[in-house]
Amino acid sequence: MSTLFDLTGTLAVVTGASRGIGFGMAEALARAGADVIGVSATIASRGSDVGRMVESYGRSFEARAVDFADRSAVLALGAELAARAPDILVNNAGAIERAPAIDHPLAAWDRILEIDLSSQFALTQAVARPMLERGRGKVIFTASLLSFQGGITVPGYAAAKSGIAGLTKALANEWAVRGVNVNAIAPGYIATDNTAALRGDPERSRSILERIPAGRWGEAADLAGATVFLASAASDYVHGVVLPVDGGWLGR
Repeated sequence: MSTLFDLTGTLAVVTGASRGIGFGMAEALARAGADVIGVSATIASRGSDVGRMVESYGRSFEARAVDFADRSAVLALGAELAARAPDILVNNAGAIERAPAIDHPLAAWDRILEIDLSSQFALTQAVARPMLERGRGKVIFTASLLSFQGGITVPGYAAAKSGIAGLTKALANEWAVRGVNVNAIAPGYIATDNTAALRGDPERSRSILERIPAGRWGEAADLAGATVFLASAASDYVHGVVLPVDGGWLGR
């Protein structure tokens, strides 16, 4: 049974890997045996925290610094990665802008849609080509609770993450028969930089915690099991799923 979750000999790409959820996903994959290419806008070419962590598990690590708001940079990354033919692609890079919808700047809307949705498709389109050619591969998107709900004061983020849920299903419909699994993880309220403003607001934080059956904010490590599952042979017959890891939030 343990071999179902063994990623030894595989190469995984993790975007947004330098911190938070992406860091936790990279660690989970490295612990399971995968070598990792970590991508982030500000990651150092050598000596990054995520790189040292991956190497501590005896796995190799490479860093790529790419701004996901820059379409040409994302396309160049896609071409490079396609030549490497990775086994696993984790689309985790993302950003969030908070402002009431009536005042939400269109520039912020455009930026979030580019980073959180359009660049995800562009990169996946490139990296999936060698997967489809060889008849196997795993693509994992980071969705959100806002793939199911609307959120408050984050219209661009909610629209993008709803789009990720639809994109996951659309790609799965085309690629499942060709041996490529496309799924998504929808994290709940995880203690990361993206939720710092919520955790720093006593009233909002309290209302969130009261709604979570598990009674606590999630940690990046809480996503490890779902990540390895969707990246491994254990999920070979799982296609087009948006898997909540949310402490029970959606079931409340």
